[in-house]
Amino acid sequence: MKLKIGTRGSHLARTQSMTVAAELEQLGHETTLEIIRTTGDDSTAPTFASIGAQGVFVREIEQALLDKRIDVAVHSCKDLPTHSPEGLVVAAIPQRYDAADMLIANHSVSRHDGGSIPLAAGAVVGTSSARRQSWLKHLRPDLEFKPLRGNVPTRIGKLEEGYDAILLAAAGLERLATSLLGDDGPTIELEAYDVTRLDPRVFVPAPAQGALALQCRRDAGDVITALAALDDPASRACVMAERDVLERVEGGCDLAFGAYCRPLEHGYEFVMMLERDGQLLRDIQHDHSPAALAASVWQTIAAR
Repeated sequence: MKLKIGTRGSHLARTQSMTVAAELEQLGHETTLEIIRTTGDDSTAPTFASIGAQGVFVREIEQALLDKRIDVAVHSCKDLPTHSPEGLVVAAIPQRYDAADMLIANHSVSRHDGGSIPLAAGAVVGTSSARRQSWLKHLRPDLEFKPLRGNVPTRIGKLEEGYDAILLAAAGLERLATSLLGDDGPTIELEAYDVTRLDPRVFVPAPAQGALALQCRRDAGDVITALAALDDPASRACVMAERDVLERVEGGCDLAFGAYCRPLEHGYEFVMMLERDGQLLRDIQHDHSPAALAASVWQTIAAR
């Protein structure tokens, strides 16, 4: 079957889509990539919250699906609103990459003294995420913030332009490190910096961070069948539980909210963190059902 795959144009987005395309081709399908610019790509707003409502990085791609200009959309799952437009469905969530955030810092400000955020007092940290700013504000109120947008190489470059440290998703770095773009891809050089993985049970990631969502038309049964072969049930269960809580919170890019579900040897662990009225609310629970955990953790947080 011939499949036209829609994607954003960044190196990371194309890397994600080419990985999906390669897996579909191994299953015997023919694929081509269609680059689609989104409202989020065109915005020069300094923070994600000021760009607009949730969905600014996916709307044009979803419309291309509805218009039958493409057959499959590859999204970063955390960019998707909790409900797809009528006529569309998330047919697969492939195996999730590391959901954690990474702190990349100049060695001059690194302080590995046992703290959760290994930075010197007063360090300037680049991030445009309300969630990341909030967690840092509560964990390290002595730090300063600057807005940070752009692709991964652009953000890393800010470490030579007055930023002491930046925050990036571990999954994006991992995907770019194994990119299929070859010479057309960016060079990610981190050897000159101190790189620290932040514990996702403490510095709780965005819901669905590290996961991809493969979306198609609901009436395209043959496409749904093709994509189902790429679905990872454990990743889907965890991601859908996190998105369930996101829907309950009714949040978007401007909300300081994190949710992280992971499989254990026996059952699952779910941690949620939310800033409300200046307070940081956090809960962690264990159960055999991600869906049950999502409901229970939300009830505990809501009761506070």
